[in-house]
Amino acid sequence: MERAEMIPSTPETATRAFFSFPKVTDPARHRDYNAWHQLDHRPENLALPGVVHGDRWVRTPACERLGSYPDPALAGSQYLAMYWFAEPAADSIGEWKDLGDRAIHQGRRPELAWTERPMTRMFRPVRGYVAPRALVTLAALPFRPHRGVYAEVSRVETSPHPDVADLSRFEHETQVPDLLARDGVAGVWTFRSAPSRGNPDGPVTRIRLTYLEADPVEFARDLAADPLPAPPATLASTATPLLTGPLAAITPWEWDWFDEPAATGRGAGS
Repeated sequence: MERAEMIPSTPETATRAFFSFPKVTDPARHRDYNAWHQLDHRPENLALPGVVHGDRWVRTPACERLGSYPDPALAGSQYLAMYWFAEPAADSIGEWKDLGDRAIHQGRRPELAWTERPMTRMFRPVRGYVAPRALVTLAALPFRPHRGVYAEVSRVETSPHPDVADLSRFEHETQVPDLLARDGVAGVWTFRSAPSRGNPDGPVTRIRLTYLEADPVEFARDLAADPLPAPPATLASTATPLLTGPLAAITPWEWDWFDEPAATGRGAGS
């Protein structure tokens, strides 16, 4: 079957993004996992013409202490990975999945024996914002160097509901401007999962990523001391929080966050 012509895409024009929340089940394999992902798996993904961009972050012990994890499955995840896909998204995602399958048969997926992924899902970008101080375009925001992200993952039980629309409006009109005005924030992207075909009005997972120039641990501390405006009481139960907290950007070969005594450190890279 002939592949459709690739349409030049950026994160601003992408209609699909993949999110994964991996957990390394063997504490002794964190360095192995990061070496595999950063030096083998991720470069092959980024080399695909249909992958616009990809990134990953780590929930260090210092980050974990400042987060909230109501969902038991996501509570154990230590990493967050994402990829943006070019149009036509179906072709780009198909080639990306084929790469993953080929890697298995090439013996290049050693991590399968000691990792779990409690959430791996395709999402649709909803809206993106750039803080005025960042200067770059929205298309460039994910490429701009940053020190980490503040991730907020939640679930709504039914998407086509007035309360969901009202909550989303409050978030975009009140909370996001508050975030963009804070020191150390470069921008914000929001995402939603696509409802299942069998239950189109069913639950939807939502993600808000705040890109940080600030140390993510320090940002989380400041946010805890000065929280975002809370939604009106009538909307308080519209979305169920699943995971909220900071994650640090990953520097190649600096993978000691879960080593002792590094795991007792105080900074984002601890």
